[in-house]
Amino acid sequence: MSLYTKTGDQGETGLYGGRRVRKDHARVCAYGTVDEAGSAIGLAAASPGVSSATRETLLDILSDLFDLGAELAAPSDHSHAVESLSARLDSRVSVERVAEFEAIIDYWEARLPPLTSFVLPTGSETAARLQAARSAVRRAEREAVSLADQGEMVREQVIHYLNRLSDLLFILARASNHESGYGDLVWKGKKMGKTP
Repeated sequence: MSLYTKTGDQGETGLYGGRRVRKDHARVCAYGTVDEAGSAIGLAAASPGVSSATRETLLDILSDLFDLGAELAAPSDHSHAVESLSARLDSRVSVERVAEFEAIIDYWEARLPPLTSFVLPTGSETAARLQAARSAVRRAEREAVSLADQGEMVREQVIHYLNRLSDLLFILARASNHESGYGDLVWKGKKMGKTP
């Protein structure tokens, strides 16, 4: 089977279940941004300085995002597609998965100094990659919210998952910077009229 099918050459793509839509459809934007976020997380997982525990967490998240992307690719007005997808997925984004993220966040918050300012998205290579992944996840969250606002079915657990995932990536970036000796690189507000 060829990698290319040419079926998308006119600007359309197929949703799960076969329905054709334009490639800029809100549903395609939502699962496409989840895919983009997954690629950014994959880049963070491949960082030379990432800890083995963080890498394992990120690899598990990549599997979650495949499930989440597939769910978003199933149109809510196509009950057969939704039922078929549910039968094929071994796992779905859940309240329990969000709770697992919260436990990791709580673990690191107890070990890192309290935040007193905005943190810059830089420092170690791993931290910078995690911050880039975090911003991609935030966009995926906005796309999922936009899809729901247009009357399309999006489970609330999907929104919760993406929201908490961005928090998790933020705290993992902070942890990476502290483990690498950078600490928190914070925003330095400048007063108007001050010259360098």
